[in-house]
Amino acid sequence: MKVLYFLLLSVLLVSCGATVGIDYDNQTNFSQYTTYNYFPEIKSGLNDLDNDRIIKATDSLLQSRGFVKSETPQIYVNFFARETVSNSRNTIGIGIGGGGGNVGVGVSGGIPIGGREVNQQLTLDFIDADKDDLIWQAVIDGSFKEKASPQQREAYYVSIIEKAISKYPPKE
Repeated sequence: MKVLYFLLLSVLLVSCGATVGIDYDNQTNFSQYTTYNYFPEIKSGLNDLDNDRIIKATDSLLQSRGFVKSETPQIYVNFFARETVSNSRNTIGIGIGGGGGNVGVGVSGGIPIGGREVNQQLTLDFIDADKDDLIWQAVIDGSFKEKASPQQREAYYVSIIEKAISKYPPKE
């Protein structure tokens, strides 16, 4: 039952419309890279719990694609995020109106529902460890509820990183 809940939550979050843009060095032969590790000092701007969620999701997805985590990697993975908090765009409308003749007057307003959202732009960099050059970058725009549970946050990170990693290596 717990797995079904996690999958349902993942599908819901994926359908929420996180967008991924990628950029890469078109002179790079991506098939030469088979090992990875994380940049020695990641300054993501996120808390340690979210950093661990991102690392766990990235490890799982890269290893499922045949990459091996190594102490002497060919690729360093780095990530950082920018976050803003906004009120939910979902509202309940309330209106008052009246009129007669050819004159009408109306007043309306919206009451936000669903709580505040964290809008996040997560950047995932792949850096050639020997050359210290950026070879691939994904910029992911997504959002989640400010009061999301740990399971919801984990499902969010799995879904957005999966969406980004699916675009690696870039198609020529």
